[in-house]
Amino acid sequence: MDVGACGMTELQSTPPQSRFPLRLQRNGLPRRILTALTLSMCCAAGLIALAGHSPLEALIAMVVGAVGSPHQIGVALNRAAPYLFAGTGLTICFRAGVINMGADGQIAMGGIGATATVLFWPGEPSALTAIVALASAAVCGAAWAGVATAIHLGRRVHEVLVTLLLNFVALLLVQLALSGALGQKGAGFLQSPAFPRAVWLPRIPVFDFHIGIVLAMVLACCLSFLLWKTPFGFALRVAGKSRLATAYAGFSVPKITWSVMLMAGALSGLGGGAELLGLHHRLIEGFSAGFGFKAITVALLGALEPAAVIPASLFIGLLETGALAMQRQIGVPSSLVVVIEGITMLFILTATVRRS
Repeated sequence: MDVGACGMTELQSTPPQSRFPLRLQRNGLPRRILTALTLSMCCAAGLIALAGHSPLEALIAMVVGAVGSPHQIGVALNRAAPYLFAGTGLTICFRAGVINMGADGQIAMGGIGATATVLFWPGEPSALTAIVALASAAVCGAAWAGVATAIHLGRRVHEVLVTLLLNFVALLLVQLALSGALGQKGAGFLQSPAFPRAVWLPRIPVFDFHIGIVLAMVLACCLSFLLWKTPFGFALRVAGKSRLATAYAGFSVPKITWSVMLMAGALSGLGGGAELLGLHHRLIEGFSAGFGFKAITVALLGALEPAAVIPASLFIGLLETGALAMQRQIGVPSSLVVVIEGITMLFILTATVRRS
């Protein structure tokens, strides 16, 4: 056998190495998720009992607080919106083997872009102002992701390090903006002036959630189609499996990296803009803190499938809403609430993903 044949045999027998080696465990998935939820609730009940509260009363308060009324469901949907925006973008990055940890900063920059558009809008604010503000948020988020990509590709710095560090820079830029041109004079803490009601995102009656979550769902479905039904999506999946195979197929890894980072940044920025226009109605210091890291959890819970990120983000929103209701009604310490949320997400992640 000649050398070329030997090389071909060796190449074919060697499985491609993924830069993000996690995938969904499909066999028996519903059973494992149910088991994970049961185990997490047992752990939560034990912790609640150790804290001196009734586990049954606390868990009932948690469930009722999450889905006990249309308003509570709406609260959960509003909480899920930024996770869905950012988680969808991170899914595309992870599928392409790009480890983007910078959603927090991209959400923050989106908030700055939306706020600047609203506050410096020439003329009377209107629905057009809100549309342009959301577009500005997407552009600012994409631009911030572009900065990380340029450093990563231009200076050969790992994307995890770059995107993580830029999160802190973005949060400091929010403080700087609120201390200057975007800040409300005389306020006791860093915040912008309130947005005019004309730019608030419309809300769905009865449930009282803003339409940002609807937009996020539509975009998640569109990106799912892009990932599975287009040549570009095929290139992303090949890049995530093997950079060597990507080169053999004639795809440009730098172009793919630029594409997915800009898309993820735009989605995260859009999530930041929707959070402000739909919920807070002003820019607030630290409004995005923690969103990006929960979006990573959402992306993993969704098994790196954009459409599956929708129920994953809704689950996290319901979990947080119920946990906060449990804290208010039963008096469970806030630190314990965070621990319960973390345990639940950890069990679900363990049940749904594994290393490939």
